[in-house]
Amino acid sequence: MADTSSASKPSKGLTEDGFLTDSWYLGALSDEIKRGQQERRMILGEPIMLARTRAGEVFALRDICPHRLVPLSEGRQIDTEDEPTIQCPYHGWRFGTDGVCRLMPSLIEDQDFKADRVKVRRYPVHEKAGMIFVYISHDKRFSGEPDVSPPDFGALPARPKFTLSHMFNAHMDHAVVGLMDPAHVPFVHSQWWWRPPSAGLKPKAKRFEPSERGWAIARHTPSANSLPYRLVFGGDVSTQILFQLPGYRWEIVENAKARFITLTCLTPVSTEKTQITQLTWWQGAMLLNLAMPLLKRGGKTFLKQDADMVDLQNQGLAHQSAMLWIDDIDVQAKWYQTLKREWAASRTQARDFINPIKPVTLRWRS
Repeated sequence: MADTSSASKPSKGLTEDGFLTDSWYLGALSDEIKRGQQERRMILGEPIMLARTRAGEVFALRDICPHRLVPLSEGRQIDTEDEPTIQCPYHGWRFGTDGVCRLMPSLIEDQDFKADRVKVRRYPVHEKAGMIFVYISHDKRFSGEPDVSPPDFGALPARPKFTLSHMFNAHMDHAVVGLMDPAHVPFVHSQWWWRPPSAGLKPKAKRFEPSERGWAIARHTPSANSLPYRLVFGGDVSTQILFQLPGYRWEIVENAKARFITLTCLTPVSTEKTQITQLTWWQGAMLLNLAMPLLKRGGKTFLKQDADMVDLQNQGLAHQSAMLWIDDIDVQAKWYQTLKREWAASRTQARDFINPIKPVTLRWRS
């Protein structure tokens, strides 16, 4: 009989539902959180209030008042002794941006209860390039600064040119595997303007190499079906595709004169819902400004097609959980699971993460 004792031991870095902790997730777009306002989000099945003070500071708290459990996001921001606080709509308890209660209006002078004994969970946040990331610690009482750096996608303009979003009816693992699958494109995305069936299947060979908390397809010349890239950028175009835990995939297309970046962020909402957010930036490629309506329409179509395929997959998952994975098209899916296990092991053992991926060339037909 196999030894299952290690499987029953609690581990850090991974929840029972298979979500990575001690990790940064996209919580919202910067434009979605206005000054002096707050919004409710669900991440890993937990309610989180994302807010921005009138001065512009972003903060995140667990969206449950510990008194009567109503959402703090339904309250309003009020300064308390010149400090921004969020006031619960039920009894007026006020919490600072650090989660510590600053005021309980119902208390009178001779009642021996200190408001600052009460605290709601605070989540570290990081804002950059129009995105707000939230750090989800494995320790729910964590109150310090993360030892995991926020995701870094290189130099980006302050705001994306446009963003798209879609809710997938899938656990994050299935969403990640589906989006990184290299062989589905000619069957799922077979539009005449992108990859018509008449193009046929062509052999592909891509060089993969390890990168920070993930892997990358080494920089290469775009394939023949990437004619729009060459029309926009001209000659000497190169592209690179990267993936990073817990769920970021981005592509950089560039030459000496222009740069185009598309980033896909996966945020686990619950065990059966994953928010897919796609952001696009470019610099120097002026023709893309004219083509923006077409780019948006194409991006929406792609996301909808992937979401529809997830819904079809769910019909099979209702009866069977095991999938048949083959090399080389499913190697990236295997890497994702391997990286997750290593992440959990490194957090549990309080050691550095060791990327197990080795440089390799993968081949497939698509």
